[in-house]
Amino acid sequence: MRASVGIVLVSHSPLLGAGVHELAEQLGGGSVALAVAAGTEDGELGTSAELIEAAVRQVDGGAGVVVVPDLGSSVLTARLVLDELAREELVLVDAPFVEGAVAAVVTASTGARLAEVVRAAQEAWQARKL
Repeated sequence: MRASVGIVLVSHSPLLGAGVHELAEQLGGGSVALAVAAGTEDGELGTSAELIEAAVRQVDGGAGVVVVPDLGSSVLTARLVLDELAREELVLVDAPFVEGAVAAVVTASTGARLAEVVRAAQEAWQARKL
């Protein structure tokens, strides 16, 4: 059995990151390497390149890593980290935070390859609620 794609959730808020992590982990059956880089090192609102890099390294099992940011500077900080790591199997996705995270984790839990996990997260923009 090959390693699944790892997922990193990047949020400004430790509470938001923890909540989305809890939801995604349960829906993915706990079979996907999933980490959160949320807030700053001292637990305040913000983003941290160090926390993002540590989360990427934590979930990187060799099948690739999808990084799902919430907004604004989390996108910029995650992009900076991934540019520094310079590996094409580390992908920052443009996806809604909750829906994209859930789609990525559920798809990764099926053993899907990196491109499929990225596509599932991106397609979450099309998910209608009503």
